[in-house]
Amino acid sequence: MKKILIGLIAGIIIGIVIGGCIIFILQTQQKVYRIGILSGLDLFSGIADSFKDEMTVLGYKEGKNVIYHLQKTNFEHEKEQQILKKFVIDKVDLIFGYNTEVAIEAKAAAEGTGIPVVFANSFIEGNNLVKSINDPGGNITGVRFPGTDVAVKRLEILHELAPHAKRFWLPYQKGYPPVPAELEVVRPAAAALNLTLTEFAAENTASLRAELERRSVLGDIGFDAVLFIPESLSTTKAAFEIIAEYTRARKIPVGGSRITTQDYGTVFALMINNVEVGKSAAHTVDKILKGASAGSIPVISSESHFIFNYKVAEELGLVISEGLLSRADEIIR
Repeated sequence: MKKILIGLIAGIIIGIVIGGCIIFILQTQQKVYRIGILSGLDLFSGIADSFKDEMTVLGYKEGKNVIYHLQKTNFEHEKEQQILKKFVIDKVDLIFGYNTEVAIEAKAAAEGTGIPVVFANSFIEGNNLVKSINDPGGNITGVRFPGTDVAVKRLEILHELAPHAKRFWLPYQKGYPPVPAELEVVRPAAAALNLTLTEFAAENTASLRAELERRSVLGDIGFDAVLFIPESLSTTKAAFEIIAEYTRARKIPVGGSRITTQDYGTVFALMINNVEVGKSAAHTVDKILKGASAGSIPVISSESHFIFNYKVAEELGLVISEGLLSRADEIIR
């Protein structure tokens, strides 16, 4: 009697007797994907929710055919490295990480493992995260933060909102990789609008406070408005509290990112819609789980979201045009 060996990779054979004959039915077992998610900034933590919601729409049911290992940090470099290392040790099927620092660390952690990496809200300027937008290369792709585009648009909006301001103070975190590329496009844009930029590279909040105190004793503090370009300093509450304390009493507008302290905040923000970022990332992940190579999928550029703080604008006595209000995606009153 000959024996037949049947090998199955992911399936179960069920034998059913019908009319004296054994009928074999192949019942396949559904693949369960494990995705490691690391949110590296509180400001972007909501991305995970929209990502998972869109994955559900695409057919990935949490607990059935997908398991998420969600971790959150906030500028905690060592902790992020540990989390990513564990993702690799656990052999997750894919790593989804954001912001820029997390994306860079995720790429390094997954190097040579075969684990694809998808990033979100990450700068691709000033680092080696990808080869190019259309050909990211390696085993990585994602949704970029269009920092240079956003930086110029923020400058233009602040100029339109406060046309009397001719001198913009531009503080930023010293050594932050994307900043040089942003300054390269902001400087000529400011010159075209006959604006003077005064840049300040802050080591930390202490140096930021010291600089403003130094300016306080001058006859002229040297600026009429404060511009935040996309970088890390302008997302921290501690830094904004120092700037807000200084500018509010002098009725100097601050614009760019969305940040508040007590009842006072920036007059506007040009940000990225985290909900849309999460959705876009889900579609990229879906392609990879269906067999596409991550490095062959073009990087997506996020759409900007314009938030206008009407309350702060009125407090500062700014003239608000209907054209500006009509362009706002969200108005805070």
